[in-house]
Amino acid sequence: MINSIKRQTLVSVLVAALLFVVTATVSARGVYQTNDDFLSEVFKQQVPKSDVVWLKGDVRERVAAILGHHYSGLRIRYWMKDNRSAWILEEIGKEEPITFGIVVNDDKVEQVKVLAYRESRGWEVRHPAFTQQFSDAKLENNELDRHIDGITGATLSVRAMTAVVTLALYLDGFVST
Repeated sequence: MINSIKRQTLVSVLVAALLFVVTATVSARGVYQTNDDFLSEVFKQQVPKSDVVWLKGDVRERVAAILGHHYSGLRIRYWMKDNRSAWILEEIGKEEPITFGIVVNDDKVEQVKVLAYRESRGWEVRHPAFTQQFSDAKLENNELDRHIDGITGATLSVRAMTAVVTLALYLDGFVST
C-alpha cells in the first residue's frame, strides 16, 4: 500500500514536471512584437518610408561572409530617419528563423530585440539582460568591437543574433556613406 502511494506520488511529480517543461518550451515560441509595432516604437509613431539595399557585387559577398552563408533575398529593407536606422532581419537559429529588430544610431547599436522566436530552445536571447551586451557596439575591422557572452543551450541563437547585429552595422555604414 505504501509503495503504491509512493509510486503514484512519483508519477504525479514526473508528469507535472514534464508538463511544466513542455509548457515553458511552447510558450517561449511566438511573436513578441510585430514588425509594425517595433517600427512605430522606434520612430515614435512617425515611421519613415522604407528603402532597400540591393545585394550585388561586393555587398553580396560581404553579407555572405558576415552570415556564413548567402542571403536568400536580392535586397534588404530598412528605415532611416536622421542618423538612425532600423533593420528587421531574420536568421536561422538551429532550424527555424528568428526575427530581430536592430536600431543603429550614429554607427552604434542602440537597441536589439527579438521580434519573433520559432525555435524550441535558446529563447533566453530575447531578454534585456542578454541583449544589453550589444548596446553601443560598433564595427572594428568588420567585426563587433566586443565579445558577446553566450548562453548555455542557446549557442546557435546567440550566433544568429551576433550575425544580424554585425550585418545591420555593416549595412548601416554602407547606406550612410
